[in-house]
Amino acid sequence: MYNIRQVAEDLYFVGGNDKRLELFENMFPIPDGVSYNSYLLLDEKTVVVDSVDWSITRDYIRKIEILLDGRDLDYMLIHHMEPDHCGAIEEVCIRWPNVHIIASEQGFQFMRQMGYNIPEDQTIIVEEGDTMNFGKHTFAFLEAPMVHWPEVLMSLDTTNGVLFSADGFGSFKSLDGKLFADEVDWERDWLDEARRYLTNIVGKYGPFIQDVLKKADPLLPQIKYIAPLHGLVWRENLEYFIDKYDKWSKYEPEEEGVLIVYASMYGNTANAAQELANNLVMKGVKKVEVYDVSKTDISVLISKSFQYSHIVLASVTYNLGIYPKMKNYLMDLAALNVQNRTVAIIENGTWACTVGDKMEEFIDENLKLFDVLNERVTINTALTEANKNDMESLEDAIVESMKKIREVKEKFED
Repeated sequence: MYNIRQVAEDLYFVGGNDKRLELFENMFPIPDGVSYNSYLLLDEKTVVVDSVDWSITRDYIRKIEILLDGRDLDYMLIHHMEPDHCGAIEEVCIRWPNVHIIASEQGFQFMRQMGYNIPEDQTIIVEEGDTMNFGKHTFAFLEAPMVHWPEVLMSLDTTNGVLFSADGFGSFKSLDGKLFADEVDWERDWLDEARRYLTNIVGKYGPFIQDVLKKADPLLPQIKYIAPLHGLVWRENLEYFIDKYDKWSKYEPEEEGVLIVYASMYGNTANAAQELANNLVMKGVKKVEVYDVSKTDISVLISKSFQYSHIVLASVTYNLGIYPKMKNYLMDLAALNVQNRTVAIIENGTWACTVGDKMEEFIDENLKLFDVLNERVTINTALTEANKNDMESLEDAIVESMKKIREVKEKFED
């Protein structure tokens, strides 16, 4: 009843879904909703792990009341103070006035900034290396600054092996009855949303994710579950998801493939992008995806940029510069620290075609470790036979670049 599910020994899921929200952080489209995850530990002491967004607080409180079954709530542990994970702190304190709040020092600072005035004798500050015992279960704390706020904690229940990973290892999408990653076809239905979530929200802070992965590495044999604040809980094949995070946070392409992003006003540049995609597939490139920069949400483009090894920028010239939507995409690539990609350029202009040089200049000045291929296609209004040789040269350069990267990777792995 009440969508309560057991996660592990003595641990229960008390979070819920938000299918009404259209934009996560008022920015990222979430057509399949999002979950706000919280967990309740029933030990000698009772501990609610993280809060939820105000939008689902009524059901959240009801679940806690049912599981407590008349017991008092002893502790509330807050790993991350973003409002979608702390919206119900005040309500919990009103319902259970004896509760003690556990958080980092900066977490309490953020609470005060948000208007949560917890009595000092009910606050417990923890930092990396601290442990807390609640009976059978002992939690060990790990600091995870800038994943993706500076006050973030993670904790490991050393008794049942649950890693509470805050926003790490999360995903967009509501749970809809599922709780564990092994209850869904994750690669088919969840991978894109997990990548879109990580790359757009935490992508800029890849080095900080790497720091946490290194610190957590000695603990891996103890970790049996990964319980994030959004999305599914992992209890099988944890190494698979950890490897994804390792690649994304090192800005390594997830897989070999070509992302073609085009900016087209009247369809001519779009036609060139589709022609390139068609020819690349005929030349054996198995993964090619084409997106209109004007119609595709930037979060999808960023996610796909993290996924693929090669990016083709096909743009019309606008006001002697880069088409605004394409420039926004390039600026987001820089803002989110995307690196280690090979780029090809198709430029278009009926007169004064300058966009190719402008895009390459932006890449050289703002993006790290981007390799721009020498081959370029310049279109004057529409693709014609005059462009055939240049198109073939560009296609061959992309295929050859993929081959060289593959050979280097294979040599390194040997």
